[in-house]
Amino acid sequence: MSQEDSIKITFSDGTTQEIQRGVSLLDVKKSKNDPEHPFLVAKVDNDIRSLEFKPELDCCVEFLDYRQKAAQECYRKSITFVLARAVLELYRNARLVVGHSIGNGYYYDLYTDVPVSDTILGYITDKMRTIISKDEKFEKRQLTRAEAVALFKKEGYPEKARLVQNLNNDTVEVISCWKYLDINLGPVVPSTGCLQVFELKQYGSGFVLLFPDPKNPRVVSEIKDQPKIFAVYRESKEWGKILEVTNVGRFNQIIQDGTVSDFIKTAEALHEKKIALIADEISRRKTVRIVLIAGPSSSGKTTFSKRLCIQLRVNGLRPVALSLDNYFLNREHTPRDEDGNYDFEDIHALDLELFNSHLMELLKGREIIVPKFDFSSGQRRTDGLPLRINQDQIVIIEGIHGLNDELTHSVPPSSKFKIYISALTQLVIDDYNRISTTDTRLIRRTVRDQKFRGYSAEDTIQRWPSVRRGEEKNIFPFQEGADMVFNSALPYELSVLKSAIEPFLADIQPEIPSYSEARRLLRFLALFKPLNPKEVPPTSILREFIGDSSFHY
Repeated sequence: MSQEDSIKITFSDGTTQEIQRGVSLLDVKKSKNDPEHPFLVAKVDNDIRSLEFKPELDCCVEFLDYRQKAAQECYRKSITFVLARAVLELYRNARLVVGHSIGNGYYYDLYTDVPVSDTILGYITDKMRTIISKDEKFEKRQLTRAEAVALFKKEGYPEKARLVQNLNNDTVEVISCWKYLDINLGPVVPSTGCLQVFELKQYGSGFVLLFPDPKNPRVVSEIKDQPKIFAVYRESKEWGKILEVTNVGRFNQIIQDGTVSDFIKTAEALHEKKIALIADEISRRKTVRIVLIAGPSSSGKTTFSKRLCIQLRVNGLRPVALSLDNYFLNREHTPRDEDGNYDFEDIHALDLELFNSHLMELLKGREIIVPKFDFSSGQRRTDGLPLRINQDQIVIIEGIHGLNDELTHSVPPSSKFKIYISALTQLVIDDYNRISTTDTRLIRRTVRDQKFRGYSAEDTIQRWPSVRRGEEKNIFPFQEGADMVFNSALPYELSVLKSAIEPFLADIQPEIPSYSEARRLLRFLALFKPLNPKEVPPTSILREFIGDSSFHY
């Protein structure tokens, strides 16, 4: 092998290997593979690549298995592809439509002549296992945009054709396995034989495709029954029917046609109507004196709280806010995490006894002195403000622990009304490809942090895994305990956020750890046409992240 024909691979463990230029990572990984944790995808110079990638220059390579997030995404994308192909082989006239995530799985509707049953799911599972046993490769090819549009139309994928038609790219990579075609939206595994672990389970009127457990990839994750969250997702589908737009291709088309203004007004009206219904339910429950609002990061809790207060005033109630921030323990009493750092997201970082004592005093009509917490010194101050509530007043409390009954353990259940809020994405890319709710929130937070909090996109992306761990511990376990759930997602928001975030993502350089995630988000946002933020109403939840809200924060 001549020097001109060879390149040097530097692995994450510091070892190196000379390989022939044009050799794929699939061949390279054979000497590195761990049978217990087989590699699914690779990070090449900090960018995620499929194992068929053929390096042309010296590079750094890190092989990833299912324990890493990027490999999990690769597996999900690949097994959903196999599912779509299996349904196509079995039911040529059926329509398979991806919905939302349920635990570590995706919900699907299957529209056929007969309802979904265990028998039908058994047929699909058997077909998927046959495809997997053949270890078939995923074929990829580059087409011009016009060629891709023509191909998708010819093969009966009008929504994929519509999506491609409105892309800015001159070329499109199409991926196929048998007769099923899709736009290549990210790395997949080399062949179907890598996809041994999955399960289909009936849920509601559809079914859930369950993925391997990240902690034990040899078994599927257990399904999580989330009836309240599921009901809100179904409500979002009904909103999509009202708006007559359910996927990115159709939304890009109304931007192209110049009819997006009425769409935005209708989407915002649906939000306002839902907030009014929540306020009506609070008002109807005469014993409710405390409203608790909780949700994960960047779900729009603050703007939602302000809009809810307006609707409560319309109903003759006078809401008052009580901030949990003032009830932090003094710094020396704050619990620490496993790394020895102060854990301010732990519920026991709050003075729960004082907080509950104050709530009970308020419910009895007595005056309290609301403490003030000095974050610079980490100490509670004594110069607090007095607060008393009358019969027509309701206390609004917003915070990550709002749904955890330990926060308000002294308050009778009849006096509390708990609201869970999250951005449960309404749009899908098309019938077969969903949009991650987590991605929507990360994009929101990145824009807000850059604009208002002095954090770069790099900082926000780096901090995001820690934020997600806190949500898994402190928020998601309690979401089904809510009295009402509000979906703060707006079907047009990613087109607005696109222009605000893309320059900052593009500035992240390959040597930065968050580069691969930035590249992934840029590829995702490329699917959307940009939308001028002037169309966003001043009271919109989206204004909390892009600015120029008529509310004061």
